[in-house]
Amino acid sequence: MATAAPSSPTTAPAAPAAVGSARGWGFTVLGVVRILLGFYFLWAFLDKLFGLGFSTPAERAWINGGSPTAGFLGGSIEGGNPFAGFWQFWLGLNPITNILFMAGLLGIGIALLLGIGMRIAAVSGAALYGLMYLAAFPMTTNPIIDDHVILGVLMVALAGLGAGEYLGLGKQWKALVGRKAPYLI
Repeated sequence: MATAAPSSPTTAPAAPAAVGSARGWGFTVLGVVRILLGFYFLWAFLDKLFGLGFSTPAERAWINGGSPTAGFLGGSIEGGNPFAGFWQFWLGLNPITNILFMAGLLGIGIALLLGIGMRIAAVSGAALYGLMYLAAFPMTTNPIIDDHVILGVLMVALAGLGAGEYLGLGKQWKALVGRKAPYLI
């Protein structure tokens, strides 16, 4: 009966795969997904700020006095959401809720686009998606899961796999802040 050799504590972890390998192109795709998600957040910010006519008409733009959060949260309350009291509380804090929401969209979008601050961006983005998931109750197409859950988990996976280092400034950012403030990686 053969036994496996004990692993040496001095054994270095395997180096990342070359870009031409299957694993290498997979990480490049993660970089592309990260950039797409970053654009998704940044676009939501710009559309709500300026009312570009996609999700937000010009007359409801934030710069024209509209509320980026009132429509979504108000619809949750009116739709029989079981967390209506929680959403009512946040609507009562406007304009603070608007500022927090818009700052989140902008910060997460920029961090994802550049590949920096992935840990904070992933946690913040997953939390934002989680809140939007809870605000969408009751679900109409699937009683348990929707795209908010999937995208929130994806964001955490992107940070865990270091997607900021692929097609982004993650390596440079890590060298700059890694030892002093690893939570900023």
